[in-house]
Amino acid sequence: MQVKINGKVEEVSAGTVMDLLQAKKIEPQMVAVEVNDTMVERTQLATTTLKEGDRLEFLFYMGGGC
Repeated sequence: MQVKINGKVEEVSAGTVMDLLQAKKIEPQMVAVEVNDTMVERTQLATTTLKEGDRLEFLFYMGGGC
C-alpha cells in the first residue's frame, strides 16, 4: 500500500504504525508520530492500523543546545 511519510510517497507493507517503525528500524521512544494530522499516543502505536493513502509525520527527538 502507499502512504506518505514526511511528505514522500512510500510503498509499505506494514499493518500498524509500530510495524512500520520496526521495518524502518526506528526506536518508538525516539519519535513522535502523527497520522493524518492527529498525534498518536505511544501506547496506541501497536494498535493504530495504516490505510492506503494515510499521511504520516515522524518527529524525531534530538538533543543539543548551548
